[in-house]
Amino acid sequence: MSGLRLLAYAPTAALRGALFGGDDDVDEGGRQAALAMAPFGRGDLWVCAPSRAARETAQALGHSAAVEQALADPNFGAWNGRSFDEVAAADPHGVQQWLTDAGAAPHGGESLAQVRARAGAWLDAMAGQRVVAVAHPIVVRAALAHALALADDAVWCLDVAPLALSRLTYRANRWHLHFPAAT
Repeated sequence: MSGLRLLAYAPTAALRGALFGGDDDVDEGGRQAALAMAPFGRGDLWVCAPSRAARETAQALGHSAAVEQALADPNFGAWNGRSFDEVAAADPHGVQQWLTDAGAAPHGGESLAQVRARAGAWLDAMAGQRVVAVAHPIVVRAALAHALALADDAVWCLDVAPLALSRLTYRANRWHLHFPAAT
């Protein structure tokens, strides 16, 4: 049995502004929230997406994390750096397609199915290890959809807030979502 924790990185201006992509720093509120979290994951392998926010979140929690490319933020192509509202006004058909077809990439970047495939392949390679992984909330959603063998579009059924922690265990050749007792 293994324990794998997926931690969505702390809030950034891009997350708060519903921007596609970007590689900005954790904002002050996000940094303070990460610093206030109880220490966890001692002795575990820490990995993170290559983004600044992922690295800064791990650092705020007192860990130096190895960069893992498979956990990278999605490539949003032409939408990168633009707000959801801006893109929806300029390309309503593209946004509708992106929200309803996990295989679509109207922005010219990665589809959600591709994000899920790379995050899922990484997740499966971690079976049997104790790992804490820090990534963009949508990458955490994609990994969880894979772990639970949900359809690609189920990414939209999972809400993962910044600094949300999900724990998975691997036993009997499959992933299990673990809900610890409240303390």
